[in-house]
Amino acid sequence: MSNKAPGKQYSNPLSIAVSERDKDVLGMVRRALRDRKVMLAYQPIVQCRDVREVGYFEGLLRILDETGRVIPAKDFIQTIEATEEGRLMDCLSIDFGLEALFRHPRLRLAINMSARSIVYDDWTAALERGISRDPSISERLILEITESSAMEMPEAVVNFMDCYHRRGVSFALDDFGAGYTAFRHFKDFYFDIVKIDKSFIQNVDADSDNQVLTSALVSIAQQFDMFTVAEGVEQIAEAEYLIEAGVDCLQGYLFGAPSLRPAWKLGGAKKASA
Repeated sequence: MSNKAPGKQYSNPLSIAVSERDKDVLGMVRRALRDRKVMLAYQPIVQCRDVREVGYFEGLLRILDETGRVIPAKDFIQTIEATEEGRLMDCLSIDFGLEALFRHPRLRLAINMSARSIVYDDWTAALERGISRDPSISERLILEITESSAMEMPEAVVNFMDCYHRRGVSFALDDFGAGYTAFRHFKDFYFDIVKIDKSFIQNVDADSDNQVLTSALVSIAQQFDMFTVAEGVEQIAEAEYLIEAGVDCLQGYLFGAPSLRPAWKLGGAKKASA
């Protein structure tokens, strides 16, 4: 005879641990939002034709926990992506990014967003409010969407891109090649930039599988007249191979870690001209 109480649900230890972890993460994000301990860190994307020249920057969300540690979005974004906190984080990202574009007229900046935010009124209001401050802002703004997010609601993404393309905004597809995009949809998106997932970039100079896959992704991007960025570049040999392979820009710790005080904030940046 079973000793289980009727109707009671039992979980395995791993499920319980994951649930408790997610509660802790969500609580940390909620407290950071409440106290407005949220900021953008900026990472340079350099041009392959001259890696000393910055093409543009990516604004990457950071929060501060109770101890003052800076926590990158990758550590919590999966937990909050589908929640109200995810939408609020997107609102803060676009607010901070558009403010930076307004204050620094030579800056070109990519801001991450979720496709879910397209139908979130506060986010679209923040976008409209920001780009209306200066006609040049929309021309210097890049909205970056991951493959997985774009494929959740492809028709809405296509319509949104069409609307804001006509206003000068550019779009980047993040994590290109990670396995989410159905190619029957891909040609409809009209992304300006595709960012080749870092899983293909690691040791690409020596890994023949990664070489074949990276070459294929570059060829696809070129066929659709899309600019290519290689993510996660950490070794000189990787960079040299990617330049020879025809990639347009490189991003990674080899060229600069995300910084809360980038050179352009200190008055030392070159023009972002990609």
